[in-house]
Amino acid sequence: MIRFGLRLALSGGRDAVARLAIIAAAVALGTGLLLATVASLHAVDKQTARFGWMTTRPETPAATQGADPLYWALREDFYDAKLIGRLDVAATGPDSPVPPGLPRLPGPGEYFASPKLAELLAHTPAELLGDRYPGHLVGTIGRQMVPDPDTMLIVVGHAPEELAQAGVWQVTTIASEPPGARTAGLDLVLSTVAGGLLFPVFIFIGTATRLNAARREQRFAAMRLVGATPRQISAIAAIESTTAAVIGTVLGFGLYALGHDTLASIPFTGSRFYLDEVAITWLDALLVGLGVPLAAAIAARVALRRVRISPLGVSRRVTPRPPRAYRLIPLVLGLAELTYFIGRRPPTSQGQVAAFLPGLLVIMVGLVVAGPYLTMVAARLLAGRAGRPAALIAARRLADNPKAAFRAVSGLMLALFVTSTTSGIITTIVAERGPQRAGTASANSMEVHLPHDSGLLALPDGTSARLAAIPGIKNVITVRRNPVDRPGTGGGPEDPGSLPGVITCAELDPDFGRCAPGATVVEVWGDLIGYRNVKGADTVWAASTVTPEQYAQLPVLSVVLNTDGATAALERARTVLELALPWLEIPPMTNHDFESDFANALTGWKQLADVLIVASLVIAGCSLAVGIAGGLSERKRPFSLLRLTGASLGTLRWVVLLESAVPLLAVAVVAIGAGMLAAHLFLTAQMSYELRPPGPAYYLTVLAGLAASLAIISSMLPMLSRITGPETARNE
Repeated sequence: MIRFGLRLALSGGRDAVARLAIIAAAVALGTGLLLATVASLHAVDKQTARFGWMTTRPETPAATQGADPLYWALREDFYDAKLIGRLDVAATGPDSPVPPGLPRLPGPGEYFASPKLAELLAHTPAELLGDRYPGHLVGTIGRQMVPDPDTMLIVVGHAPEELAQAGVWQVTTIASEPPGARTAGLDLVLSTVAGGLLFPVFIFIGTATRLNAARREQRFAAMRLVGATPRQISAIAAIESTTAAVIGTVLGFGLYALGHDTLASIPFTGSRFYLDEVAITWLDALLVGLGVPLAAAIAARVALRRVRISPLGVSRRVTPRPPRAYRLIPLVLGLAELTYFIGRRPPTSQGQVAAFLPGLLVIMVGLVVAGPYLTMVAARLLAGRAGRPAALIAARRLADNPKAAFRAVSGLMLALFVTSTTSGIITTIVAERGPQRAGTASANSMEVHLPHDSGLLALPDGTSARLAAIPGIKNVITVRRNPVDRPGTGGGPEDPGSLPGVITCAELDPDFGRCAPGATVVEVWGDLIGYRNVKGADTVWAASTVTPEQYAQLPVLSVVLNTDGATAALERARTVLELALPWLEIPPMTNHDFESDFANALTGWKQLADVLIVASLVIAGCSLAVGIAGGLSERKRPFSLLRLTGASLGTLRWVVLLESAVPLLAVAVVAIGAGMLAAHLFLTAQMSYELRPPGPAYYLTVLAGLAASLAIISSMLPMLSRITGPETARNE
């Protein structure tokens, strides 16, 4: 039986070979994507685990008996909007704990740097960066402490007395548990991406598996009629599908190997991975290698259930029942689930994953379930407006079996849903939290915020003069702490109460706004901008009750530098400020610095979204081509009979075009609408953002996808003249 099944699969003519090749290609694509997803999850786990040492706190874990306390100050620094992790340490004895990745603790005047930062220090003028760190480089930090190849990290050694005076923590043990919020957030992103990719792949595999299904069912039914048992039919079908699945699985491993290096370079966590950590385990390989062919065998057994029940089940075909409106229920439930969490967002990241991911997956399932009903509705609308034979024939055929018509465009429907959801979310996040417009005061300024208990009435001697002497620094502005604490009236962001800073109108730089008429001292934000204030010079600051005499006695809240935006000016100024104010918990920052970490993650998400969109459209296009080719192959004889009865080839082409284009356009409208609605619900519930309209790139992508789909449909039309000749009707 096995030999007979292999013979049918490999030597059953061109149709059998073509079907084998298409199924193998679909399985290869799915296997490759599955392996890539598993390898990425392993890489994320390993990368996240190396963040564990950063969670070290003086109260966690319990103090280690006999260990000498280690002074520990972990802070942020920036260079050209790139984040630098800075850890200042001082050992109090020989048994102080050593962070992973260091051969020893650095002594006073020494520091270790990550390979990326060591390279940057070697090629950057000292006044821009190196002068911030006392001492000299004594070695590089090992991978156990550096999460990814692009991480910039420095561990600076000090004398214990120096850090004791600065009020730095002491720790006795280095933590190793990774931050849970970061892991859960990545799980949400990767799970959504995996679902978005694997759904179209499963549909592609299902479409390819059903290629020539009608003729295969007839062939198996004929075998049953001449004496084959249901068990033998199931075995032959399983051998055919498993052969293609085995070939596809092997090719899938090859695709994964070819794309391995590219996969490691995609920074979908905001940073690249170490090349050797993007890998699958032997257990993963074994599960995928055995599971995919096994799933194909089960799918073949399920697909031929009608033949196994009765050999007459195929020949006695009846028109299936039309789909009902209840098929819309899963789609509505998925949208309702997302709506429920508006105002009820779970507090933890794990809870948010559990809340939003099922809703998105239910919507995708709901679209697939509702597709035949939507196709039937579109067919009835077409029939009601049909003015030509081609439109009437196409509408009747669509209404007769809307499930088969929808199957060809189901992959594209999911691709459009994923594209619309992803574009809506990314566009809104970029609009809400993206970079400031270049050339504005908010983009070019730098601020250093002093702690509440600093009590400084002015910067250390000579600091302002050194800052003013840096080329590119336009103005050095001091903002003082506002003693008035007036609560807001509940009017929202437009009425936040008293602002934290005050400044005299004489010191206020015109680039940051102007005073209200009659005011001498006004209330301002510490950075003279406020959260995403786009008014700039048009801002009008309200008058303060502080008098000029009181103002001179107030402590400094912040220092704002108005610059020309050049990297050299900003970094020289940052070095001067860090040397003058060495133990600030928050370093001098620009708005670009503040958003750089999120911007890096956003860039990774955008790249991931681009991969998702392109891959989904390509897979959906393959499904569409296979579905149309299979449909034409199975309807050779009906089309031939139509030609013999006088239907022109042009009429038949219109029939095929309308049969594919009408459900395609109908489900596209629903998929885009559902995608935008899902994005709006997610953004409202998770981030309290309103959906922003996507940019021109989204519309061009959708139009290109629809145009490519219509081109695929048109490319199948020449087949019609070759397979619908009179000899086809006679031979059948």
